[in-house]
Amino acid sequence: MLLQLDEPWGARPPHQPLSPQMAQRLVLCRLLSRPARGSLASHGRAFSTSAGRRNTFNVQDGSDFQDRVVNSPKPVVVDFHAQWCGPCKILGPRLEKLVSKLEGKVLMAKVDIDDHTDLAIEYEVSAVPTVLAMKNGDVVDKFVGIKDEDQLEAFLKKLIGA
Repeated sequence: MLLQLDEPWGARPPHQPLSPQMAQRLVLCRLLSRPARGSLASHGRAFSTSAGRRNTFNVQDGSDFQDRVVNSPKPVVVDFHAQWCGPCKILGPRLEKLVSKLEGKVLMAKVDIDDHTDLAIEYEVSAVPTVLAMKNGDVVDKFVGIKDEDQLEAFLKKLIGA
């Protein structure tokens, strides 16, 4: 599933009745977005305090992006997402889980396109979710849309050269 950004960012589609399948997806998304026990919430997202999750961070501004992503000595996966994006709420935790398994070999930066429109424009993000793979400040790979765990694992292994 992919959300195109043909309208101004932040604009939402008009209200339509939900199908039973969509209602089930909405319930699942709400459950996935609830903070887990012993976690800290940041911008409405759950972050565990375990060491594995320290490799994932929310980008605060352009300067933070420059320091922690572009100038990073480690490869960085950049997740461009939006709070209102259903597929983003599925992809984000899936990607975080796989990044934490790599135990510091790769970092994950999360960029909310509504908060950081300038970065989304600079990196030509026209739909969410968009995920970039960056090494030494350069974009070396990219995908748009949702991926399963096997596809994400292959994407990350390619990035770290495993």
